[in-house]
Amino acid sequence: MTSTLQSHVQTLDIDSIDTLEGCIAVVVNPDGKLSPAARRVNKLMKGGLARFLESDKFTELKEGDAKSFSFPAGLAVENLFVMKLGNQASAELARKAGASIGGHIREDKTHFFPGSLKRFEEVILGAQLKAYKFEDHLSKKREEVGEIIAYVAEEKEHALDNVNALLEGVFFTRDLVSEPANVLTTTEFANRLKDLESLGLEVEVLEEDKLEELGMRTLLAVGQGSESPSKVVVMKWNGGKEGDAPLALVGKGVVFDTGGISLKPAAGMEDMTMDMGGAGVVSGVMKSLALRKVQANIVGLVGLVENMPDGKATRPGDIVKSMKGDTVEIINTDAEGRLVLADVLWYAQEEYNPSGIIDLATLTGAILIALGHEHTGAFSNNDDFCSSFIKAAQSEGEGVWRLPLGDAYDELLKSDKADMKNVGPRVAGSITAAQFLQRFIKQDMPWIHLDIAGTAQTSSPTTLAPKGATGWGVLALNTFVDQQIQKASEAAEAAQDEQPQE
Repeated sequence: MTSTLQSHVQTLDIDSIDTLEGCIAVVVNPDGKLSPAARRVNKLMKGGLARFLESDKFTELKEGDAKSFSFPAGLAVENLFVMKLGNQASAELARKAGASIGGHIREDKTHFFPGSLKRFEEVILGAQLKAYKFEDHLSKKREEVGEIIAYVAEEKEHALDNVNALLEGVFFTRDLVSEPANVLTTTEFANRLKDLESLGLEVEVLEEDKLEELGMRTLLAVGQGSESPSKVVVMKWNGGKEGDAPLALVGKGVVFDTGGISLKPAAGMEDMTMDMGGAGVVSGVMKSLALRKVQANIVGLVGLVENMPDGKATRPGDIVKSMKGDTVEIINTDAEGRLVLADVLWYAQEEYNPSGIIDLATLTGAILIALGHEHTGAFSNNDDFCSSFIKAAQSEGEGVWRLPLGDAYDELLKSDKADMKNVGPRVAGSITAAQFLQRFIKQDMPWIHLDIAGTAQTSSPTTLAPKGATGWGVLALNTFVDQQIQKASEAAEAAQDEQPQE
């Protein structure tokens, strides 16, 4: 698994700055005001830092960006990074500043002087996210992992606990999405999730015989052409009150997608190792929630299959009965993710009667046409539920855009031979996929479907991630859970206040 940069806080000792080795990163306000540590750096540089701050180069530097100086005079470090940030800078700007140096500090020790920056831990989060590198299969790996030391006025022993828990979740997701399919088989995926029991999660693996017994025929239909057995893994975090309905997170986990009998073109098929991205996000979220010991009940369910062509594989034209009891005419075996989710969504409701459901899936290429790599497509049957999630995602800088549902789109799934087809026509492909899933959501069950086909993995670097797996959704869902806990607490307090006084 990927090793994160080591990070911790330490009390400020500006007298030792001249002896530090590796890198130094200092925060400077947009008005050029220097912190005590920055003043010490400026003195050691014989006024060199002040000259930069008085120049047009600093004026032109955007807030949240950093300027690098190699082998600065008067210092023992190899690099000095000057971050332009106001004391009250937003989390987004602070992370951006961290990311601006993250790609340069993978093997170095970085001494970070945040001054009076309120959200200094967000800088470290941004740096860590950008510094990530998946190198499990490289013959020559990094000999050492870098370290970030934040120097603050008062040592805060647990200041980075939340950041580290979030990083563990994001990196777990990125690692899963990055693994090749010959390594991350359905069995290996399930084993890695079973290992999360050490964090306090309850993990149950449902094997094919149990899935047959439950009637998960649409899920099993996807994987029947593969040597890898289909599985459903259930992860439970019981941090809330006993008896409180859990929030359910459901993920599509197609560890490799050839398209089945409806075979994909060869060009680009290697990217289909990421078709388990939804399951990867759910797994990362559950890991972070457990590490943070959140006071909520959450259940994560992932359907793990491999879609392969074979003599036993499902054919176009086959009709399969779902766990719900509806029949599906499979027109295209490459529209397999919705078949996996249909059964897992129904099982989640039948078994856990959740307070709401959020599913994540690299579901359609059509969402890329609509939104590119900037936004995840969101579909929902509940305005308040969806608005709350969008607010959480926006606060984390993770793009999401809501698209419509409607009866006219649902009509496009009509079949002459079964209760529905698994695909509609070429138009509105992402919407008809969501309409298909909605047929497996019970009435009055708050539900959000997130199509992450464009955001789970990118072909070029983003602000907070290198090229490849992004871990999109882990931060947003953690924040969403926190906000739901806060809402529940406020509602309980309000109800208590309304109680008649004796």
